[in-house]
Amino acid sequence: MSSDEDSEEWEPPELKAQKRTARAPAAGEKKAAAKRGAKPKEPNVPKEPNASKLTRAPKPSAPCKPAKCLRGSKASVLPGMKRKKNDEKQIDCPEEERAEESGTSIRTKEEVTITIYLRKYVLLKYLKVLSILTCVKPWVCVNIIMLLREENTVPFMVRYRKEMINHMDADAVRDVQLSCASFFLAKELGLEGAALALIDTPHTLDLREWVKPGLSSVEEVATGVVHILADMMAKDTETLTFVKTLCENSLVTIQSSVSKSALKEKEQEKSDVDKFHLYFDFTCNVQRIQPHQTLAINRGESLKILTVKVNILDRVKSDFTGWCINNRWRPKTFARDELREIIRNAVEDSYKRLILPFLTRTYRTKLTSAAEKESIAMFVRNLRQRLLVCPVRGSVILGVDPGFRHGCKLAFLSPTGQILHTDVVYLHNSGQQKEAEKLRHLVTKYSCTRVVIGNGTACRETEAFFADLISRRYFHPLDVSYCITNEAGASIYSVSPEAVKEMPDLDPNLRSAVSIGRRVQDPLAELVKIDPKHIGIGTYQHDVSVGALKAALDSVVQECVSFVGVDINICSETLMRHVAGLNVGRARNIAEWREHNGPFFNREQLKLVKGLGPKTYQQCAGFIRINPQTLKSAASSPYPVPSVPEKSAVKKGKGKTCVNIPASFNPLDQTCIHPESYHVAQRYSTHKHINSSLAHFPKHSKVKTSSVEELARTMDTTLETLKLIIDGLTQPPGFDIRQNFGQADFKRGIVSMRDLQVGAVLTGRVDNTTLFGAFVDIGVGRSGLIHKSNITLDKLPVSQRRRSLALGPGERVEVRVLNVDPQRGRIALDLIRVLQ
Repeated sequence: MSSDEDSEEWEPPELKAQKRTARAPAAGEKKAAAKRGAKPKEPNVPKEPNASKLTRAPKPSAPCKPAKCLRGSKASVLPGMKRKKNDEKQIDCPEEERAEESGTSIRTKEEVTITIYLRKYVLLKYLKVLSILTCVKPWVCVNIIMLLREENTVPFMVRYRKEMINHMDADAVRDVQLSCASFFLAKELGLEGAALALIDTPHTLDLREWVKPGLSSVEEVATGVVHILADMMAKDTETLTFVKTLCENSLVTIQSSVSKSALKEKEQEKSDVDKFHLYFDFTCNVQRIQPHQTLAINRGESLKILTVKVNILDRVKSDFTGWCINNRWRPKTFARDELREIIRNAVEDSYKRLILPFLTRTYRTKLTSAAEKESIAMFVRNLRQRLLVCPVRGSVILGVDPGFRHGCKLAFLSPTGQILHTDVVYLHNSGQQKEAEKLRHLVTKYSCTRVVIGNGTACRETEAFFADLISRRYFHPLDVSYCITNEAGASIYSVSPEAVKEMPDLDPNLRSAVSIGRRVQDPLAELVKIDPKHIGIGTYQHDVSVGALKAALDSVVQECVSFVGVDINICSETLMRHVAGLNVGRARNIAEWREHNGPFFNREQLKLVKGLGPKTYQQCAGFIRINPQTLKSAASSPYPVPSVPEKSAVKKGKGKTCVNIPASFNPLDQTCIHPESYHVAQRYSTHKHINSSLAHFPKHSKVKTSSVEELARTMDTTLETLKLIIDGLTQPPGFDIRQNFGQADFKRGIVSMRDLQVGAVLTGRVDNTTLFGAFVDIGVGRSGLIHKSNITLDKLPVSQRRRSLALGPGERVEVRVLNVDPQRGRIALDLIRVLQ
């Protein structure tokens, strides 16, 4: 509003005179009312900007000057409109009573005034409804309204006001224009009563009686009634249920085709277009479309490469129209032919303009939701199996980040993952013999027998170099072997704050080599440092809900970390964050306590850590291990854990210094048994039926289920708790549940794609699974694809005969080569069986 004068309340002169006669408020009351900005008590008195301003002819807008683009809350008020003080987004608008008051008793000039006033207010009052009906954002609706009021044509808006209309096409803009010009104005002018009368009492309805200011003819009244009825039908539950039932019993297809703009890009040889060639002329039943196809179509549409539509048979429209006219929206009394025609027009308008777009949105939403759910499930399963790959322990590992011009980055890691040495060698330039001698010297110096090569740039060339040295026994007497590992996310991690904190003195490229080596040495401990989206699992991670994907993946990481357990004295702070019950702050406090006080001797000492209360201790204690070998090596290791006098713990304790906690080792702390069940474990160990010594953890004989149930009742505990205790006591010291899972495959020779022949039977390991199949590493530098059609139930173990649990990363499989395409680097495989 330009001034306070514009916000004055307007009312017809006759009404003002009546109010002056009825009540003359005192000056003090006037002043108080002005301060409060209170509305008149009369409910039928409308609020209006100054009448003198409204009666003036509007100033013509300059056609060449673009209107200001409105977004968000700032776009909620148009010139001449007033906000409510208690709600910025709600506009004071006249109700239907204003139309009744503006009847024949008001002069022609005032009729014109009210008509202008109504047209200004009505569009924003129903802005939210307009946005829902047209599937257009509210700020875009406001801009279209303003452009239409300034007498801009649709072609002009589409070409020269693209940003204001959010790059909408002409049909979408016309849809908004039609709604603004018909339904909203009709509803504001009080035609809802006429629409209801048409259904309830059509014998009493005379459309000529509804002609009033803003509705100059019977035709305009009929058009307004049509749009109101169409809106009522589109919101009626019974009507929507019926049309959905018709669609369920009919053929509904989703169709995609290449867009005109994509064809132009294809002529310019842009690569993104060809990725979607399968969907340039694609049609599929919505009941049979696969999740990966839905996500691919959605991505192609978002990139403006594909145009997508949902096709519903015309029979649905005809059946729906007949049902509406003869059943749900049939007039209750006699209706003249012209009134029945209005109902028919309303049904057809509702179906075409509102219900059909609603059905399209519903099908697209359902398909996308189902595809996202399946994709996230695939991510979850892949991540779980990737994290639970068996670690490679007991040997020095050389991590190699291959490269050409900048050389191959090397990182020698101790059996516990500590960095022994980092270096760079140039294996693919001149002087290879000199670099090979340097490499042999380092391998011999650190007694390294395992080499882990990242699968990035120069991977194949680096693999060939090592395979040649191994074949010539260049590292004799050491028996060296190598493997290829997925390095996805290593470069991102190398420049992250966690990597800088962990390896502050290393170049980011050398950090990548460390990460590559540790991924094989202890996959779980290393991969938790990387955002799961960057680990290289699943597909279409950018096309699913970010929040849902993150929540699911974070939950799996916590599940895996807790399932395996962590050695509290050597695990990283990052790994501790994912233990159930812990978070960033608590993990940091544990790491600081360990740094100042040395290793933990038992789980009870966790109670001395700041921020670990009884509830936190209860949640995390069972997943934390105290390994006696780690305690012994802490003093003898060349890389000991820093320690300070015990008094430092007092400063960190804050109220916990008086807690009496022994510093002795408890053998149960290295098991999965929870401290709250230690007393049951002690009683079980000393039970007369078990001749064993708890301190040495001998393998207890298997106990029958019936005996366990009876024993659980005797010891006053649950059956599940006792089973967990038996598992904890029968597992050997240092037991790792991951030892039952697959381990990285180390090899000494190399095979290439040119060595493959159709029909050859090979063994490999699943590298990644997608919604359309599984990629298998068969050792030729390029993973082969087993299409989902070749993964049949008869080829899977019984435990995996579920569609969403067919194959997963790390599983060993036997496959047959179906096709080899060296030019495109593609290998088609058939699944023979899963190797147990």
